[in-house]
Amino acid sequence: MTHPTSADLPAFLPLTPRYQTRVWGGDRLAPPAPDGTPIGEAWMADGQSVVSGGPLAGQTVTDLLAAHPAALLGAGQTAQDGFPLLIKLLDCRDWLSVQVHPNDAQAREMVGPGERGKTEAWHFLHVEPGAELLAGVQPGTTPQALADAIRGGGILDLSQRHQPHEGDTLFIPAGTLHALGPGLLLYEVQQASDTTYRVFDWDRPASAGRALHLEESVAVTDPERQGELRTAAQTGGLGELVRCEQFTLSGVTGGIEQNTGGRFALVTVVSGTLTLRAGSETLTLGTHQTALIPAATGPYRLDGHGRALVAQPGQGTAESGGNGSSRG
Repeated sequence: MTHPTSADLPAFLPLTPRYQTRVWGGDRLAPPAPDGTPIGEAWMADGQSVVSGGPLAGQTVTDLLAAHPAALLGAGQTAQDGFPLLIKLLDCRDWLSVQVHPNDAQAREMVGPGERGKTEAWHFLHVEPGAELLAGVQPGTTPQALADAIRGGGILDLSQRHQPHEGDTLFIPAGTLHALGPGLLLYEVQQASDTTYRVFDWDRPASAGRALHLEESVAVTDPERQGELRTAAQTGGLGELVRCEQFTLSGVTGGIEQNTGGRFALVTVVSGTLTLRAGSETLTLGTHQTALIPAATGPYRLDGHGRALVAQPGQGTAESGGNGSSRG
């Protein structure tokens, strides 16, 4: 196997997670902060991620993007827009706010030029008995009824509740009303955007960091969006799980050959241990560890006993499309 990456850019870039305190978080990702606030999110990969090992240790993904834009990102990606994806792990011990995200056009209009929307997907790693989530609103809900429920605090009456299973994958296009419930540990891939409009926050005390955005939510929530589900029974957590304009997501195991195909890849091990190999370079990742594979790496191999999720930038499928899977 040849290694076409330039000598200045290794085949594999291990990344250091950044832990975020959240009022709804748990203790499965990291211990609580010194003030006792639990950890809800581990940010595994984005532009501010720091390389944890190898010759480029200490540099951020944004640093490398500036120095090696084509080799890192690959065809069809522009460095001036920044790193396009964000990978998270979420540990939910309480309900997250009921929320919605804008699409790209809405984000540019409502937030500012150059802003991204936020389409995302969830892959469930652990589901406690009875755990639920919200995705979409009841069929037949009119835009006016939806707007009235958002403004009047009655959105729970219109929301669709679902009980996910371990290994399920749920695609959440921009415009989909959604909320994660307690008892869920999951992987999330999303556009690199922090634009969230909260509709309802379970009557938690209002604060500057958890304000509601009712008129923005009315503007961007699409009553036709329900989320798109691929169940563990359908996929076994392997193969292509999501394909959309913004990203693709696949599940892989050890003992297979992969290829970046001219697009960077983010590999997150979700169980066991896997070793990445390209030419003479190797990198071993344990559970809940992530590596960025530059587009220029090309072919690589995964060996070992484990399972990983691989996210890559999309290739231009219409934003309204998903992967043709059933609604969830």
